[in-house]
Amino acid sequence: MDHACKVFDEIPVRDVAAWTALIIGHVQNAEPAKSLKCLRDMYEVGEDAQKPNVRTWEGGFLACGNLGAAGEGACLHGVVIKQGVASFLQSSVLDMYSKCGVPREAYRAFCEVVHKDLLSWTSIIGVCARFGMMGECVKLYREMQENEIRPDGIVIGCMLSGFGNSMDVSQGKAFHGVIIRRHYVDAEKVDDLLLFMYCKFGMLSLAERIFPMCRGSGECWNFMVFGYDRIGENVKCVELFREMQCLGIRSDSIGVVSAVASCARLGAVNLGRSIHCNVIKGFLDGNISVTNSLIEMYGKCGNLTFAWRIFNRSQRDVVSWNTLISSHVHIKQHEEAVNLFNKMVREDQQPNTATLVVVLSACSHLASLEKGERVHGYINESGFRLNLPLGTALVDMYAKCGQLQKSRMVFDSMMEKDEICWNAMISGYGMNGYAESALEIFRQMEESNVMPNDITFLSLLSACAHAGLAEEGKYVFARMLSYSLSPNLKHYTCMVDLLGRSGNLQEAKAMVLSMPISPDSGVWGALLGHCKTYNQVEMGISIATYAIDSEPQNDGYYIMLANLYSSIGRWEEAENVRRTMKERCSMGKKAGWSLL
Repeated sequence: MDHACKVFDEIPVRDVAAWTALIIGHVQNAEPAKSLKCLRDMYEVGEDAQKPNVRTWEGGFLACGNLGAAGEGACLHGVVIKQGVASFLQSSVLDMYSKCGVPREAYRAFCEVVHKDLLSWTSIIGVCARFGMMGECVKLYREMQENEIRPDGIVIGCMLSGFGNSMDVSQGKAFHGVIIRRHYVDAEKVDDLLLFMYCKFGMLSLAERIFPMCRGSGECWNFMVFGYDRIGENVKCVELFREMQCLGIRSDSIGVVSAVASCARLGAVNLGRSIHCNVIKGFLDGNISVTNSLIEMYGKCGNLTFAWRIFNRSQRDVVSWNTLISSHVHIKQHEEAVNLFNKMVREDQQPNTATLVVVLSACSHLASLEKGERVHGYINESGFRLNLPLGTALVDMYAKCGQLQKSRMVFDSMMEKDEICWNAMISGYGMNGYAESALEIFRQMEESNVMPNDITFLSLLSACAHAGLAEEGKYVFARMLSYSLSPNLKHYTCMVDLLGRSGNLQEAKAMVLSMPISPDSGVWGALLGHCKTYNQVEMGISIATYAIDSEPQNDGYYIMLANLYSSIGRWEEAENVRRTMKERCSMGKKAGWSLL
């Protein structure tokens, strides 16, 4: 293009053909901005011989579409309407608005096209699918068939990608039926697209049926790796990825990110390192999604030295920062997580809501009001909207720092609340000893349209137990059935603790013995502890016997029973229990030790 520009500059009298050739040349050589500048210069000359023609305007619309410059494209659209040539450029205008991602304007342009060909239908269906407007896509697809335009692979691809990205399972499966009945386009290409859609849906049983028909395509292998990772089949994901490498099938960023994520969940750091080597050999270490997944994998496996090394050597985006901050939180290095956030702000990197939620979580674990308030101040100064995740994180942070008034203020200011938000407020009151306030929030939650879950009731039972509110705790426990929730071991442990603290040992014992699930060490331990507190030795001996029968390998029960016998002077029985413990428990009683 440099030589073309020099030749153009040497032309003494430039006509429309010369200008048009230069404008289109810039577009074809991926220089759309220069193309628009040339068009503007041409228009400003204003001479009749140099006025843009239809071909020139086509080049301008192409440049706007490639740039995604909807504003400039709309200006050009207005100019061609004024000059009376818009009717010759209908397809170009439609293509421009479609590429710029403006579905409403694209649809208006589409309606103005008199002779709609396959390209016109492809453009409008493509932009609607990109924005998840699948109802409009289906409607347009039917109109296309009514106009006797046969779809090609691009149209089918737009539809299937749209169904997959919008997670419209029923419509996607119905469209699959249409493809089968109508025998549309090349079978291999359709199989690739169908595999992608079903992997997005997480319907791997259907994807596995299609996979043998397109094993020759590298994309299909990568989609299958992605699909297994998506549904949590981590072992299958890694095994398929390794098979790809053995067969010499090149993995793309989708496959690598999925395989690395599965390694992180499996804790298979050595396997993850081998994939890292594969990434370097395949020159994928410049892909920011791949490097972010590697940072997350090393961070989750506790190898922050490698995570930091990748972070420092690679191109970073906000996800890179979030991943490293989350890694520090994951291994309980909360102070380092907050320091990394401060470094991010100092380097003028723009955090997002996810960053702030993770940092507030770190402040909560530190119970550092100063750090939490500083983050809250940053949120206000930067103009972040107090959405649901951010508001919930602030409620939790202030509650864990003991600032219930501020926690409640944030809670009351939130326009939208889900069960996690309600639970955070209930738990906050409970952990700070305000059981009555926790119950009040629960009543408000019941009056709202939000359904309590098992965590809600666990927080309430814990609050009632620590506050000694036995009757209120019983009421809360009974309310679980109203919401079709079955108590789990944690709920029973809280109830036994609550009844035990209030001295209702017989009731607590009856509850334990009538539980529909087998009691664990937490339930037995709570009951035995309260027997000892209230000096109910005979009941304690009876309960310890039940506990030993249910879990003979637990040495804690033997020790508790021996101590109960000792407390009433039954030394021989105590010695017998200790002897039995040594016989049944392979480790015996663990010896205490000290660092001093």
